[in-house]
Amino acid sequence: MSWAGRMREDIASARLRDPAARSAFEIAVLYPGLHAIWAHRVNHVLWRRGLRFPARMGSQLTRWLTGIEIHPAAVIGRRFFIDHGMGVVIGETAEIGDDVMLYHGVTLGGRTRDAGKRHPTLEDGVLVGAGAKILGPVVIGAGTAIGANAVVTKDAPADSVLTGVPAKARSRAPGENLAHLLSAPEYLI
Repeated sequence: MSWAGRMREDIASARLRDPAARSAFEIAVLYPGLHAIWAHRVNHVLWRRGLRFPARMGSQLTRWLTGIEIHPAAVIGRRFFIDHGMGVVIGETAEIGDDVMLYHGVTLGGRTRDAGKRHPTLEDGVLVGAGAKILGPVVIGAGTAIGANAVVTKDAPADSVLTGVPAKARSRAPGENLAHLLSAPEYLI
């Protein structure tokens, strides 16, 4: 898919997920989450080509402009959306699948200074509530919802709901709507 096609897909994804979105133009011009993702794609290409300093410089400039820090080595899938975005941190070895959504203040961070995989993997369709921290080389299964301010340090199976500090998982009920889960009072801390 072309860069322009990916950008149109990102805008459509934002419009689908954000009820406050009024137009594609507004989204393209005013959504810092999209700006951070678009900049990450450029920085990621630079990183993969061995241009590490320009890639890191680009990621720091993006952080300064958007309040969202994405390491240029992080691997991010399609239709990724960051809503509001301020304070989001995505570490170097993080891997994010398709159709993932993060709210503001989310950290995909490490717990060690060791070399190698030290950041989370979020499989397809994961939804992460505001302020959640997912730490270490954990794998969050597809279709999982993580509640606001949860602290996740262990793997989670697909189609689960994680809440609390430390986060505990439960199975998601058939047909349970992920978007509504994040606003339910029992999933907030």
